[in-house]
Amino acid sequence: MNTPAQELPGLAVSLDRLIYKKVSCPGTTSTHAFVYYLTISNKSHRTVRLFGRKWVVREDNGRVLVVEGDGIIGQNPKLAPGETFSYHSHHLTSRDATAKGCFFGTDVFQNLILVHIPAFAMKVPPAK
Repeated sequence: MNTPAQELPGLAVSLDRLIYKKVSCPGTTSTHAFVYYLTISNKSHRTVRLFGRKWVVREDNGRVLVVEGDGIIGQNPKLAPGETFSYHSHHLTSRDATAKGCFFGTDVFQNLILVHIPAFAMKVPPAK
């Protein structure tokens, strides 16, 4: 029987910065890039290793993109109590959107854990 992943109190994700960039992506309607900078903080009393992620990006027109995968920018960060892991990546959209998600991993006792990525709005600036 599989035990579902549980939130670990003290493990948190924060959005440090969000930058908009207009891009040209041939063959796609996604012309807006949002570069996000996140920090994962382990204020729990357990060491954790994160090995996967899931993002849900919902555009204002109702289009939903789900992105799941192994690792976090190709890494499986190990965070002891008090440690942080920071990184940046991006989402491509065709219009205003909202992103949210979670990271998955295990604690030192091999319990499955998760930490939610708070939702953040990606607003396309008005055309100049």
